[in-house]
Amino acid sequence: MSAETEAPPREAAGPPRPWTDRLPSARTVLRLCLLGQALVAGAVLLETGWGVIETAGREGIETAPVPAVSPGDQRRPFSPGQVPTRMGPEQPDEGPVRLPQTLPRRLTFSMHPTEEFGEVMLVAGAIDEGAAARLRFYLEDLPRPPDAVALHSPGGSVDEALKIGRRLRELDLDTLALPDAACLSACPYILAGGVERTVSRTAWVGLHQHYYDENTLLPAFLAVEKIQEGQGKVMEYLAEMGVDPLLMTHALRTPPEDMYLLVEEELTRYRLATVMAP
Repeated sequence: MSAETEAPPREAAGPPRPWTDRLPSARTVLRLCLLGQALVAGAVLLETGWGVIETAGREGIETAPVPAVSPGDQRRPFSPGQVPTRMGPEQPDEGPVRLPQTLPRRLTFSMHPTEEFGEVMLVAGAIDEGAAARLRFYLEDLPRPPDAVALHSPGGSVDEALKIGRRLRELDLDTLALPDAACLSACPYILAGGVERTVSRTAWVGLHQHYYDENTLLPAFLAVEKIQEGQGKVMEYLAEMGVDPLLMTHALRTPPEDMYLLVEEELTRYRLATVMAP
């Protein structure tokens, strides 16, 4: 008898498996789809909101002299770290409310008594996420609502601007763009929320395309789709506030690195201003 153990006979190979058997199961595909949706949702949650500009520098938003505009000469370079001024860095103590030389990088609120407009709440700085909620709490803590709301801002979150504008309209408040005040980018949407909207002929009121950050976590097609949806919301909002949505044509034609500054004829034609003042 041989000491070697005889190996069992090998089974004959069966027919090859069909290629469809090598596909992932329906359960695996479903899990992958759910994972993809979760990743996209997470990216959306990490976004700071469509139409947001990032303000440069921790020191604040400075004023910078800019040549005045005239019909046909209305586009100026835009930097979210600066707002235009006609008066230079040292602004005189003139006007109903003295405007700050350096604006904060988040929206702030302060009260100022004036002879012309009564108690004016100055809303100054970049429109950051959470600004609408802070404004609501600030107004609730006041002994009585302000008589008018003055704006001085380079813009920021469009979502927050629409919330603030609607809140001002709910309270039947008037809005102001005072002499040499800047109301740019998303800020005019807050201006539109006023019942009466007084704009100085030396104020800077400007629009441009809603901002798209190329470093966003969202895929480009989703970010652009988000911005387009937001632009539709803005047009609905303007109509709701009694402002002609055709105002947006100037924003859509102006790239984010520029600002289209409105002249008096446009401010009144689109009803963004109900009163023009010196």
